[in-house]
Amino acid sequence: MDRRETEIIGLIKKEVKPALGCTEPIAVALAVAKAVEILDDRCGDCSDEWRMRSDFNILVEVSGNILKNGMGVGIPGTGMVGLHIASALGAVCGKTEYGLEVLHELNTAAIARAKEIVADGKVSVRLADTPHKLYVKASVGTEDGHKASALVEDDHDNIVETWYDNNVLDKGTASGNGEEEPGRTTADYHLTVKEILDFADNVPYGDISFILESRDLNLALAREGLESSYGMRVGHTIMSEKYRQVFGSDFMSYAMAMTAAASDARMAGCTLPAMSNSGSGNQGITVTMPVIAYSLKYDVDDERLARALVLSHLIAIHIKGYLGKLSALCGCVIASTGAACGIVYLRGGSYVQICAAIKNMIGNITGMVCDGAKVGCALKVASGVSSALQSAVLAMEGICISESEGIIEKDIEKTIRNLGEIGSKGMQTTDNMILDIMVCK
Repeated sequence: MDRRETEIIGLIKKEVKPALGCTEPIAVALAVAKAVEILDDRCGDCSDEWRMRSDFNILVEVSGNILKNGMGVGIPGTGMVGLHIASALGAVCGKTEYGLEVLHELNTAAIARAKEIVADGKVSVRLADTPHKLYVKASVGTEDGHKASALVEDDHDNIVETWYDNNVLDKGTASGNGEEEPGRTTADYHLTVKEILDFADNVPYGDISFILESRDLNLALAREGLESSYGMRVGHTIMSEKYRQVFGSDFMSYAMAMTAAASDARMAGCTLPAMSNSGSGNQGITVTMPVIAYSLKYDVDDERLARALVLSHLIAIHIKGYLGKLSALCGCVIASTGAACGIVYLRGGSYVQICAAIKNMIGNITGMVCDGAKVGCALKVASGVSSALQSAVLAMEGICISESEGIIEKDIEKTIRNLGEIGSKGMQTTDNMILDIMVCK
């Protein structure tokens, strides 16, 4: 494997990870868990039973985007929503060794204890004054005066600083799998759509076969969503016999149902993990499930599926690099764009057709806002899948929005940058307004 292939695979492993629960409250749980682990380590009379004590309090300070995405989303296994219960679970059963699966050891006793902590008013959540879109500072204090804190910044599992009794213990980027340079952003990789396609075509299958875990995790979530009553039951309803005359039984309905069902389950607090993309479980679901649905419907072999999933994941990662982890632009816009490319790839499309699919997507659903993580996200996911399939089919027919229209340019990389500018800068006022509406209602 050459150096560039190693870099790109490292980027995939950095941005494509299992996540249990919506990643914004999970980032909060991770920060709290780290603070508790510091207390466990530093307090001489503390032991594993410390987590069951009642003489402590939790203060969580978060950026507006974390608050927005944590207010209305289901927390795994609890039947509750929000950052308070996520914080309490981080204190009771969180283990930072699991990363975005910090609540991996969730159990009935832990849930009951976390609910008691919230009911007793032990958790406070405040809006932080910070320029960072992704910011969580968790502090856990005991009645005997000890306090530990942990700061998560810029990435959901990026613990950048820790304190004990106001003394800094560790400072510097602490996330990642040890393979990435500290502070390196997606933009620093200088990816292009052309390079991503060349990589997907030519990288040895054995070096990317790990990506099939995306299929295993997200397909399990989809099936759980179809079989059980989660959230708004978007996927279940699209798939139901009752509405067959409305939705039909074609591939578009199948792909929409499978993808929406996975989102239904995840956003309503299912305890199965999702394979995330760029720090978002819903983005991971949306970028993969239409491609996985195609592979199931049309009997695609594992190697071809793995290459398509690598392509779809990397396209989404590439576009997301211009937006940042959190923005006012709904992540399903980016993720469904990646899925459109994966579908074109599986249908034997060329580089030109993949670029056309991206342009069709950007000319279609750019502007879909993120008004927080919630069960209703499954509706946006379904809309994104519908748009992805339309864009893919048109691209395969040689039909593409022209550079004379809207924000589309002849050069695909300029087109992607235009989307990034709109989402990261142009929609900032929208982002602030959405948060104001959400916290005041």
